[in-house]
Amino acid sequence: MTVTAPLPATALSTLSTHRLSPLAIAAMAFAAVVMAPVLIVFANVFLPSHGAWAHLASTTLPDQVTNTLLLMLGVGIGCVVGGVAAAWLVTMCRFPGSRVLEWALLLPMAMPAYIMAYAYTDLLQFAGPVQSALRELTGWQRGDYWFPDIHSLGGAIAILTLALYPYVYLLARAAFLEQSVCAIEVARTLGHGPWATFFRVALPLARPAIAAGAALALMEAAADFGTVQYFAVDTFTTGIYRTWFGLGNKVAAAQLAAALMGFVLLVLVLERLSRGQARYHHTSRRWQRIVPAQLTGGRALAALIVCGVPLLFGFLLPSAALIGLSIEGGDPLFGRRFLTYAANSFILAGLGAAATVLAALVLAYAVRLHPTPAIRIAARIAGLGYAIPGSVIAVGMLIPLATFDNVVDSWMRASFGISTGLLLSGTLVATLVAYMARFLALGLNAAESGLSRITPSMDEAARTLGASPSSTLARVHAPILRGSVLTGAILVFVDVLKELPATLIIRPFNFDTLAIRVYHLASDERLAQASTGALTIVAAGLLPVIFLSLMIARSRPGGHAD
Repeated sequence: MTVTAPLPATALSTLSTHRLSPLAIAAMAFAAVVMAPVLIVFANVFLPSHGAWAHLASTTLPDQVTNTLLLMLGVGIGCVVGGVAAAWLVTMCRFPGSRVLEWALLLPMAMPAYIMAYAYTDLLQFAGPVQSALRELTGWQRGDYWFPDIHSLGGAIAILTLALYPYVYLLARAAFLEQSVCAIEVARTLGHGPWATFFRVALPLARPAIAAGAALALMEAAADFGTVQYFAVDTFTTGIYRTWFGLGNKVAAAQLAAALMGFVLLVLVLERLSRGQARYHHTSRRWQRIVPAQLTGGRALAALIVCGVPLLFGFLLPSAALIGLSIEGGDPLFGRRFLTYAANSFILAGLGAAATVLAALVLAYAVRLHPTPAIRIAARIAGLGYAIPGSVIAVGMLIPLATFDNVVDSWMRASFGISTGLLLSGTLVATLVAYMARFLALGLNAAESGLSRITPSMDEAARTLGASPSSTLARVHAPILRGSVLTGAILVFVDVLKELPATLIIRPFNFDTLAIRVYHLASDERLAQASTGALTIVAAGLLPVIFLSLMIARSRPGGHAD
């Protein structure tokens, strides 16, 4: 197989005319639409909040800052320790169940954190099975014993760690699979034992991937709304929601959102600066497949426990709890109304995935066709939405749309005595744009990964034969990119299906989804009734997660090592 080196930045652009093609113009338009909510949020930083900040600073803001920082710190440490340990063991060792654990450790990705919070509330509450069994065994009564409260900051950290460690596990495992055994053998010949080899060789080489996974986990933890709201933990996300709907102050809500985004960016910048001038490349041209070590006895048991605990508490126990609740009660509207909720969820997820992947494909191809600084920067900024909480995206969307609706409504009332109501706010279009802004990075990464594997000579041949850029994309690249595009669409579909805060704020009136239905039932402490919708969401996310895990294992070097 011939590997073609990438062309210089100006090479592909010479294949087209000097002016931007309609495809490039469409890409810039997509980028502008997706970037708008973020830019609007930051623009509100400079507007007066009419005393709202003084009120927040004297009441809830200190707790929100403290809880958000502690939440990110706890989740970051938990995800890195658990994810890296599990990834190293299933990659470098063989023990009973290790083959199954390779893909099963990703199953918590299908379990939204807020649904896990509902399940553990039922398991650990005073009338739940755990405390009831404890009282039966000991004869204790209420007040005779202490039991940890799951509805606390510590409980939120534990739940989010169990839900988010797969981000670190996925990328760390891919990094360990890419490492050649040569580097490890050199460390062994220099007298390093297994622990020293891990900490001094394997871990530094995998650091960028681990940092990327930890960053995703931290972004999701900072953006979480369902879990912290249900556990009554006051964070920036709950503050944004209350400031918008409780105080009715959109400027203060946008300023809180900007502060939260600043937290996330600060974490990313500090991690990058901590690397300094260090680089993490393989310097050897030799590569050998990793041969896992066979563990037996106590070591095998210890490895099984380390890898099994996250799976047990992150997926198996909450799934069993949800199944038990569903059998016990279940959604009383299971039937036509429930099918309406499910249909709304799948319609939004399907349309959101299609729109997001289409925008990502156009952007990625525009960067390939016209690699100008403007288009490159636009694509990068548009892809930052995944680092922004859904509540932030929602605020950034509603501010301009509500302003437009109010201006049009006021003019129509004054001119014709007619009220136009909501034209753009609270519509499916606004909801889909919010999803595009939130999840474009997933589709963009998949599209760019697929395009990078297509030799530029195909573009040259197509243009020589008279094909336009759009025709080349549709007839040449699209069939080759089918797998990458499908992967991106699956990831976006699952994330949209689970997404709560943006859907809760922007969705059209009387257009509830499964996530909204579950959230409302659980907020009213009707956990048994919420379990039916929760199980549906989890089941819909299982197959894509398993597919993703198997794809990673087969596509990376060393993935078939025995």
